[in-house]
Amino acid sequence: MILISIFGLALGIVLGLVFNINIPTQYSSYMSIAILAALDTVFGGIRAGLENHFDSRVFISGFFFNTLLAALLAYIGTQLGVDLYLAAVFAFGVRLFQNIAVIRRVLMSRGKKPSIEER
Repeated sequence: MILISIFGLALGIVLGLVFNINIPTQYSSYMSIAILAALDTVFGGIRAGLENHFDSRVFISGFFFNTLLAALLAYIGTQLGVDLYLAAVFAFGVRLFQNIAVIRRVLMSRGKKPSIEER
C-alpha cells in the first residue's frame, strides 16, 4: 500500500509538470490549500501503512474530504474578508511535518540493530 501512495504522488507530480495547467491567480490560495491538504492525507496514509493500520476507505474519504474542506474554508474566508486559509495552512502544515517525523522515525528504527536491553 505504501508503494501505491508513493506511486500516486509521483504520478500526480509528473502529470502536473507535463500538462502545465495554469490556475488563475484568484484561485491560487484555494489550490495551494487543497494541495497542502492532499499532501497531508498522502503522508498520513504512508504513516498508517508503516504502522500497519492503513484503511483504504479512510484514506480515500479523508483525501477528498480534507481537500474539499480546506478549499471551502479558504473560500468562506475570502467571502468574509478574513484570511481563514492561514488557519488551514497552519493546521495542515503541522500535521504534515508530524507525519513526516513519524515516518522518518519508523524507517530509522527498522534499520537499527537491537540493543542489549531490547534482546
